[in-house]
Amino acid sequence: MSAPLFLVEALPAADQLVLDGPEGHHAATVQRLRVGEELLLADGRGGTAAATVTAVGRGTLDLEVVSRGYVDAPVPRLVVVQGIAKGDRGELAVQAMTEVGVDEIVPWAAARSVTQWRGERGVRAREKWASTAREAAKQARRAWLPVVAGAPDESTTQVGRRIAGAAGAFVLHEEAEEPLTVAPLPDAGEIVLVVGPEGGITQAELDGFAAAGARPVRLGPSVLRTSTAGVAALSVLSARLHRW
Repeated sequence: MSAPLFLVEALPAADQLVLDGPEGHHAATVQRLRVGEELLLADGRGGTAAATVTAVGRGTLDLEVVSRGYVDAPVPRLVVVQGIAKGDRGELAVQAMTEVGVDEIVPWAAARSVTQWRGERGVRAREKWASTAREAAKQARRAWLPVVAGAPDESTTQVGRRIAGAAGAFVLHEEAEEPLTVAPLPDAGEIVLVVGPEGGITQAELDGFAAAGARPVRLGPSVLRTSTAGVAALSVLSARLHRW
């Protein structure tokens, strides 16, 4: 089994350090790491360090860094515009998409989103998505932490601007004729993938995104839930881009 990964604000400059705070508590108390065991540290921006536990305290670990590394950011960059869903479906989507390699998640206030993020509720909801992405990145041993955009969400107009500035953009739509498996992909830049909420994407939204440069595509004959469509599409793109 690979060594567990813990996220830190900055990688240590010295070879000895103390892992404390929430990550130290999780490592020492929840995972119960012991002297001699190895772990990974990551700053969420590509930097990594392998370390060995030299002492265990109350919610803390003393570590010795044994190696350092850097993981280049994947190219092209994968951005998923995720229509806000009700209940925990949005968080399920964020978790799964993080595990398969999404680089940025954009909460989208779609016309048919049942749940609307407004005021403090919206801020808390976005923070929950960010927390879910963080935990999923640790589970997946990712050196890069996905960005969760929005303040707290983005409008259809803002999404259109993202599409216009992307190297490639696709909208998942059950009536599209072109499969994502054969759609042309850019070699660099940013690929934006739009996933609608439970009620789907309206014709006006589809037309607006197409006018901005997005191509409607389908995954197959089945209609997927909003919580699974993004991860399925990312899997296709990851294989085609040789990330996997």
